[in-house]
Amino acid sequence: MDHKITTLDGKAGGTVDLPDAIFGLEPRADILQRMVRYQLSKRQAGTHKSKTRGEIALTTAKMYKQKGTGRARHGAKSAPQFRGGGKAFGPLVRSHAHDLPKKVRALALKLALSDKARGEKLIVLADTKLKEPKTSALAKRFEKLGLLSALIVDGAAVEDNFRLAARNIPSIDVLPVQGINVYDILRRDTLVLTKAAVEALTERFK
Repeated sequence: MDHKITTLDGKAGGTVDLPDAIFGLEPRADILQRMVRYQLSKRQAGTHKSKTRGEIALTTAKMYKQKGTGRARHGAKSAPQFRGGGKAFGPLVRSHAHDLPKKVRALALKLALSDKARGEKLIVLADTKLKEPKTSALAKRFEKLGLLSALIVDGAAVEDNFRLAARNIPSIDVLPVQGINVYDILRRDTLVLTKAAVEALTERFK
């Protein structure tokens, strides 16, 4: 399908062909949910830890006599039921990452791109070249384009002046095309692709 190209100044810059196999798929919320869960689980630190009773340094002297008190028998202060004791079945240091087939990950990215195209939340820019890294000037351009919350994906490398100017603008993320991912696409209202990014994605899924 044809999609219009715009410039940073909001002027027309021609059209580009967006392949239906990448930008025209039917939505699949289940696939997107699996991919987002995969990404968030993979980046989770997993450094949570509580001490077990074997790691607690408390007395193991008999607290009171074994019989005749009517109370349960105990021989260590480090038992979980006592204050300061070790935790039973507490969290351990571990990885939360799980596997997701490569084909499913590729499909999820296509579905995320298609979702933005279907919802008319996709903008294609001719390029992101700036003469100087001025945040205020770039913010005014974004305001004209209606970009309040957006992920901007450039080609193999983000243009330096654009990267420096955009990094202090709230709710604007900038990535090179190799860093594009489902979670960042979905967490912003608008997806902005440069013409170079569209060509790279088309080549990637050819």
